[in-house]
Amino acid sequence: MVLHPLLGVDEVPAVEPYLGRVGEVFKAYREQDSGCVSYGVQLLDGARWFVKEAITDDARRSLERGWAFHRTVRHRAIVPQVHRIAVRQSWAVVMPWRDGEVLYHPTLGGPQDRTNPAGPMARFRALPTDRVLRAFDRVLDAHLAVESAGQIAVDFYDGALLYDFAGDVTHLVDLDEYRPGPFVLEEDRLPGSRRFMAPEEFVRGAVIDTRTTVFTLGRAARLLLDAGDEERAWRGTPQQLAVIELATEADPDARFEDVRRFTDAWRAANTPQDA
Repeated sequence: MVLHPLLGVDEVPAVEPYLGRVGEVFKAYREQDSGCVSYGVQLLDGARWFVKEAITDDARRSLERGWAFHRTVRHRAIVPQVHRIAVRQSWAVVMPWRDGEVLYHPTLGGPQDRTNPAGPMARFRALPTDRVLRAFDRVLDAHLAVESAGQIAVDFYDGALLYDFAGDVTHLVDLDEYRPGPFVLEEDRLPGSRRFMAPEEFVRGAVIDTRTTVFTLGRAARLLLDAGDEERAWRGTPQQLAVIELATEADPDARFEDVRRFTDAWRAANTPQDA
């Protein structure tokens, strides 16, 4: 029996040379600020895979956390980690390739301009609102599965959204910092984008729970449904905005208690009143 060249190997001395031997590396992401280097590889049978290698200690710890997360959560919108390969006291994880563009891609060279008309975020925001709502609904579905598995969203932002403009399909990637909860924050802050983070994520000793995930998802809806980056061009309805405002209250106790209640309220706000 011939083992799969990616799923059947447990250890390699170096990732990229190995990928070049078993297939063609058609994409390489070397300038990511995550401490990882990633590759798109096409094997001889035509199958495409995404391989992400940790090259720093922080990235290795993050991949360890992500591996544990993917063992507990399965959802069609979440790109799974299906195998991992040991490499030089570190790890590389193997995922199926998904077509699309990450809406925000920070690199070592600095932040990306979300307002660039040619960029993926600006193009996404310019889509008809029904497509944006459909994409966000898939995000909510995925987070219902996350919540059911007892996991809390950490470091979720537009860089975790992979959108296929041609196929109108949304996938979630790079959820490596998600973790079981509730938990008490033992650091000065959690990793993540300030634009999406709840106030308690900056307070050592704060409880991080489902209300924190609600805040993050509320911010995602607010930012995805705005025509610009200044949050002055809301494209949704007043009913949707009212749900978002409740979801993103500074006081966790004033928010929706969990993702299920937030999702129910959001979907009710999307339903025509005469339906």
